[in-house]
Amino acid sequence: MVRGGPKLDHGRRRELGQSFQDGGKHYDRVRPGYPAESAQWLVPAGAHDALDVGAGTGKFTDLLLALGLSVTAVDPSADMLAQLSGQYPAVAALRGTAEATGLEDSSFDVVSVAQAWHWCDALAASTELARVLRPQGTLGLVWNQLDTSVPWVHRLSRIMHAGDVYKPGQRPLVGPEFEGLEGHVTRWQDPVTPADLMELTKSRSYYLRANEQTRAKVLANLTWYLHEHLGHAEGEELSLPYLTLSWRAVRA
Repeated sequence: MVRGGPKLDHGRRRELGQSFQDGGKHYDRVRPGYPAESAQWLVPAGAHDALDVGAGTGKFTDLLLALGLSVTAVDPSADMLAQLSGQYPAVAALRGTAEATGLEDSSFDVVSVAQAWHWCDALAASTELARVLRPQGTLGLVWNQLDTSVPWVHRLSRIMHAGDVYKPGQRPLVGPEFEGLEGHVTRWQDPVTPADLMELTKSRSYYLRANEQTRAKVLANLTWYLHEHLGHAEGEELSLPYLTLSWRAVRA
């Protein structure tokens, strides 16, 4: 995770983020969820109303609901929100962004942004999310990352162009509206097959924005690595190590 997200100007960030506008069904099927511990650590005692920003298909929304929260989900992609609404009809699903939610002031006890803060303008988003939070409300930022401390996973991440290498000293950028930023790491494993890893690669922004020649090269390299170099059979179940990085800060 890079401080404040990738070093992109606003136009480039919007261009890359646009790659997720369609394909909600595929994203929901192949992307991992999050460990329950990440939400339990992030959500403060007594919280009732939660806003999940950049909610996508509801991977983190699911954990908020499991904690008994009343959840509103915001995402710029109508396709993603359609998937979310189909699975979680009790959630109010609205189009919007972290920088412009369109919601009322002081409406939520907690705001979560899972796997999306690096696509945001961190300072503008901080101002907007502080506005919709109640006094002493909690901002929670969450990332899943491949555990690249495991050698075979480190090489896998390079082939996939995952780009998310955990560096313990780095922290996400949040605006002056928040204080007391603290972090938490959960280590876990996701059961996958080689075919699952192929589909996971296809859901990455690098692959989605690449031309056909680059896509074919990525998949050929991945096929060689999984089957010839590592010797995994089709349908074999692997344990893919992940880190879930959670950060929380309080509205000042």
